[in-house]
Amino acid sequence: MPRLGDSADSLSYESIQYEVEDWVATIAIDRPSALNSLNLRAFQEVADALRAAAWNDSVAVVVLTGTGERAFCAGADLKEHRELCKRPRDYHKWISEFIAMQTRLIRLGKPTIARLNGLVLGAGTELSLACDLAVAADDVVIKQVGPERGSVSAIGVTQWLPLMVGDRRAREILLLAEDIPAAKAVDWGLVNQVVPRAELDDTVRSLAERLISQFGESTRQTLTQTGFWKELVWGVTASHAADWLAIHSGSPETLEGMEAFLEKREPRHSDFRTAARDDRWPEFHSGAPILQCQHCGAKHLPAEHLFCGICGTKLDTEASAVDGARAAVGDAVGEGS
Repeated sequence: MPRLGDSADSLSYESIQYEVEDWVATIAIDRPSALNSLNLRAFQEVADALRAAAWNDSVAVVVLTGTGERAFCAGADLKEHRELCKRPRDYHKWISEFIAMQTRLIRLGKPTIARLNGLVLGAGTELSLACDLAVAADDVVIKQVGPERGSVSAIGVTQWLPLMVGDRRAREILLLAEDIPAAKAVDWGLVNQVVPRAELDDTVRSLAERLISQFGESTRQTLTQTGFWKELVWGVTASHAADWLAIHSGSPETLEGMEAFLEKREPRHSDFRTAARDDRWPEFHSGAPILQCQHCGAKHLPAEHLFCGICGTKLDTEASAVDGARAAVGDAVGEGS
């Protein structure tokens, strides 16, 4: 836990690099083998480094970036994400750590610069939008993949993107899930500057020096005032996003999106639309849990199962559905009494 007067030398991290030099604290996500994707440890370590920067009066500006040249941040770590989908209660805790990191970033009280050195995907865009300013190398690509992968980019993008690029453009970015090249990003207001990769560091340093040359208290209040709408929408949506994302973390759409990514194939979007059209329960794995085994009495069996998963008896689906409906009504009545 950083204390007043802590130096960068006293802080040790596994998933990030943190250094302070000439009034600038640099936080670099350091998971290059995973394209600097964010896992639980990275959430916590970025938040901790931000706390250290906030306490350190030798820090006037914070630069957030990724190590290497391939990615700024390629989103959440899907391997960890997939494991958490087995336990929605733990997914909620995990996403709450992401929200805590984002909240600390937007309330830092010191100006922040996103140094976009590579791919900006999903949670990477959320991090970038949380920063006050952003500079990108000219070969950088920004992309959102929420609906394409069975998720919602609601830890900063759905809230702040309309404020930065306008409603129509925000919907285009979110709904179409298309690549946004750097030139388009600066034209639309997603970033402040786009420069050749070789000039990225000098440009970020020049921008930081302009910020350092301002008064600190006045800068902090300017950030507070200009952040009003950002804070307002964040305050009324972030906790709801955490609940929705946790509840849906094990949904068929989410699992199909993640498995498609991990298996390097396109998600089967049409299968879900066809199932909805034909009333085959796209919201459930193997159908709605409406069957009851007439042999052992097991309840809430999936509608598309032919055999009981408990005793193995072949199911009479029509009778089982009736029994399952009666059991559900009985349970509801019992709970209400």
